[in-house]
Amino acid sequence: MGKDTQASSAMEIDNLKSNSSDQIAPKFSINVLQLLKSAQMQHGLRHGDYTRYRRYCTARLRRLYKSLKFTHGRGKYTRRAITESAVTEVRFLHVVLYTAERAWSHAMEKRQVLDGPNARQRIYLIGRLRKAVKWATLFAQLCAIKGDSRTSLEAEAYASFMKGSLLFEQDQNWDTALMNFKSARAVYEELAKYGDLESQVLCRERVEELEPSIRYCLHKVGESNLQASELLQIGEMEGPALDLFKAKLEAVMAEARSQQAASMTEFHWLGHRFPISNPKTRVSILKAQELEKDVLGSSANSLPAEKKLGIFDKIFTAYHEARSCIRNDLASAGNSENVKDDLNGLDKAVSAVLGQRTIERNQLLVNNAKSKLTKRRDDKNEKATKPEELVRLYDLLLQNTSDLSDLVSSGRDRKPEEVAFAEDCELKSLAFRAERCFFLGRSYSLAGKRVEAYALYCHARSLAETALQKFQAVNNGDQMIIEELKILCDECRSNSCIEHATGIMEELKAPENLSKKISSINLTGVDKKVEKFLLEKLDVYESAVGESNVKSAPRIEAFPPSFQSIPRNPIVLDLAYNHIDFPSLQHRMRKDKSGFLSRFWG
Repeated sequence: MGKDTQASSAMEIDNLKSNSSDQIAPKFSINVLQLLKSAQMQHGLRHGDYTRYRRYCTARLRRLYKSLKFTHGRGKYTRRAITESAVTEVRFLHVVLYTAERAWSHAMEKRQVLDGPNARQRIYLIGRLRKAVKWATLFAQLCAIKGDSRTSLEAEAYASFMKGSLLFEQDQNWDTALMNFKSARAVYEELAKYGDLESQVLCRERVEELEPSIRYCLHKVGESNLQASELLQIGEMEGPALDLFKAKLEAVMAEARSQQAASMTEFHWLGHRFPISNPKTRVSILKAQELEKDVLGSSANSLPAEKKLGIFDKIFTAYHEARSCIRNDLASAGNSENVKDDLNGLDKAVSAVLGQRTIERNQLLVNNAKSKLTKRRDDKNEKATKPEELVRLYDLLLQNTSDLSDLVSSGRDRKPEEVAFAEDCELKSLAFRAERCFFLGRSYSLAGKRVEAYALYCHARSLAETALQKFQAVNNGDQMIIEELKILCDECRSNSCIEHATGIMEELKAPENLSKKISSINLTGVDKKVEKFLLEKLDVYESAVGESNVKSAPRIEAFPPSFQSIPRNPIVLDLAYNHIDFPSLQHRMRKDKSGFLSRFWG
């Protein structure tokens, strides 16, 4: 009986200890998505700089290890595993999380290598993703034990995303990748219903970032049929979670372009046919032509201007890559004249197309500037366009048109298409000159120079009428430019009349304004309307600094201080000195001794 009672009492004591330990054990809370999003945006991923973010994770881990005194020995490395018993505070969970982030960012850094990762780099990339999955899984396991319910859910979603990213990169087990991405999406959809507003917004954004990867996995599994245009539309979305998808999409599109470029053997331009032998040149030209469909096609009107400018930049990059390949082929062509002639012609054709796209891009900039010319401020607090900016843009257009015309006219045997193209460039140049002259006149008008503005408006009108006649004489004239020239003629006429009338009114009012200005002149040089300084109105409770939204100098005291008249000592002029007869003092002067002995004793 005594042994039984002792055993039972010992069991009760052990139960009490276990209950007390369960009550003392803390539950840590981490807002995983918010923590990672702020770290990514502040340390490089706002601009896609994974190298900077990886270095930040490394430095963060070093600080955590040092502050936790969880270092791995001195000199010789001694591994210390983070287990359930070692997690005594929340910073241990941060160590595991940032280790996973460091491995993931390193993999994404290798993904961004120019021309894509090679075989060795791809093996290393997949190894880093496996490392990220390992640490993300450990993070989810520790949070399930040491964290609260929300932290555990976010950690599970994070681990599922990492597993899906690894399978996505490996191009295998699409069913498992789809299951992981869907699991992460389901967790974030549920978390978006609770918590503060910022957390809800972040969860919804993550759901939108996961959607393209899920759709692509469904496409690979065969449960949906995505068109190429839909894939490109998905690839235009932004977010760190989409970078792997974008890289995969770019690789797929590059492979499709290379297959399509195999059938592209010639480049057609103004009646010429130039053979293309280099596969890289074919791919670059084909990429540029696909992008041109988005800008010049039927759907171009629905695109915003910022998006069009981004597409134009990609077109320029593709054509520059093609020219670089052509010139490398020229350098290695040797003494083959026929090959050199074909490559020189191809280089000329690609340069001409590049010049055409440059003119179209600058015309788009002109249209954007014109739309903001009459606005004072829009919703984004952007400043209104000044006429000088439009003058500068038309200078660029004139230069581009001149360069393109010289390039097309440089050959000896010119075809009729080239002659017509050069004439079209000259007509466009005349229209651009009229537009430039008009906006130059507007800038002079805003500066109050009526005579110069009137002369420029008249000259712009004559240029516009000449260009309009030439465009109307052409059979297939550009109707859009014709309508713009008609509007320009009317605006030049109305503005010249306004400047003429305004100049006459100002000339008639000039004497009156001059008399007003003369009458308001104050001999003391002090303006009566100027507000008093602080030291002159100390009895009044008014601010001498002014309002915060008004840019005005504070009126505390005049500096430098003004000159003041002060009394000085009188000036004495001694005018009677020359008219006074002073008495003779000869009898008091010492007489000279001229004796013999005076020479010795003075």
